[in-house]
Amino acid sequence: MRKTVWTLNIDNYAPELCELTYPLILAYARKIGADFRIINERRFPEMPVTYEKLQIFYLGRGNDWNIYIDSDAVVFPDMFDVTERIPKDTVAHYGRDHAGNRFRGDAFFRRDGRNIGSCNWFTVASDWCMDLWHPLDDLSLDQAIECIQPIVLERNAGIDAAHLIDDYVLSRNIARYGLKFRTVADLMKESSDSGNYFWHTHRMTLEKKIEEIRAGLASMKIICVETIRPCDGIVPKDGEPCALVLGHRGPHSDVGPYRNVSIAQRWGHL
Repeated sequence: MRKTVWTLNIDNYAPELCELTYPLILAYARKIGADFRIINERRFPEMPVTYEKLQIFYLGRGNDWNIYIDSDAVVFPDMFDVTERIPKDTVAHYGRDHAGNRFRGDAFFRRDGRNIGSCNWFTVASDWCMDLWHPLDDLSLDQAIECIQPIVLERNAGIDAAHLIDDYVLSRNIARYGLKFRTVADLMKESSDSGNYFWHTHRMTLEKKIEEIRAGLASMKIICVETIRPCDGIVPKDGEPCALVLGHRGPHSDVGPYRNVSIAQRWGHL
């Protein structure tokens, strides 16, 4: 079974944050037997950068499962394999919002009636459900932006409508294609699982996120942040630079988009 964990990193986004999150995302990919791939080039330059997550509609073909995780999300080591807990006819997020709070309704939302708002920082779908990432083909960017209204907490945090374009498109696609839907929270509740699996927020400054993540990982003894040192700057043989510009522990590898396979193999030292 072929699985890929994807993240988005355009123009070397927040390397001081990614040096904390990428080792854990990569370790999760290795745990569930998945590849780890970074979307680092633009396919839709006329669209907001978050829209680039929809590249999975094209890049993910040939996989049995595609899993998307935001670069600023922390995946804790105990996180389970969602692909083993949902059937292939079902898509999943970690949680869900109410679509009507942020998005203007249309015929698709009304016909569907479930009011599912996508939380597209963690997303799982099989090859049966690639339409989850189907790019817009019946609305212009301006028309889509007109349908998005960030909630008050988001506006106060500086989140504009363009930033939520991917959440809007995935919410609409769930309704448009009648995709079956679950959340990780649902799966946990059903099995009386009180595990701590993720940390993520989009309503915090980058500096605050880094502070919170470093403190949280250190307190949980998941990673000793004081031992992180810059890498030697040597790029792999294929010429691509290390994704963690500010450094990581361990030597570079010649395989994988992140080029530091060894850190994911050392669970006791994460």
